[in-house]
Amino acid sequence: MILSYDERSPSVDSDAWVAQDATVCGDVIIGAGSRIMHGARLVAEAGGSILIGRNCIVLENAVIRATSRHACSIGDHCIVGPNSHVVGAQIDGEVFIATGAAVFHGAQIGRGSEVRINGTVHLRTRLEPGSTVPIGWIAVGDPAQILPPDQHEAIWALQKTLDFPGFVYGVDRSSPDLMKNITSRLSDGLGIHRAESSC
Repeated sequence: MILSYDERSPSVDSDAWVAQDATVCGDVIIGAGSRIMHGARLVAEAGGSILIGRNCIVLENAVIRATSRHACSIGDHCIVGPNSHVVGAQIDGEVFIATGAAVFHGAQIGRGSEVRINGTVHLRTRLEPGSTVPIGWIAVGDPAQILPPDQHEAIWALQKTLDFPGFVYGVDRSSPDLMKNITSRLSDGLGIHRAESSC
């Protein structure tokens, strides 16, 4: 389903293909030879944009999102695996994002890198070209430190300074009613989608 809102419409190259049950919404550009498979969701929130390069494969049920604060771009010849999640990240060419992986706001993934099954690249994290995040491991920081999931305290020590609520939502973590503030702002911003229409 190709959807527009607020004069923001997807642009799909004539040599690309989007499955009928996939969603492509807003300011999204899909390059030649790219394939957006069944159930995938590419959603550019108001003020955000998504750029998918040439010959990219976005597999079943993957989610790629951009926000007004964090555009998303994926270079040529990339694979975004089933059930993976990429939001507001910059991914260079020839990158493999495996099944169930998560890549967060402001992350930068260098050319030829791999984020393997259930791997995570946290917000504001930079992976050098050719890097590998092993199965289930977590990359965090700039430059990235790549840690196993049983190292929660070490991961949190690095992640806390990256300030998820402030960087992603513009809300101070110590503010009273943190989740009320975040969800109210997010609800207001996402309200623009009430005006969606098919292209």
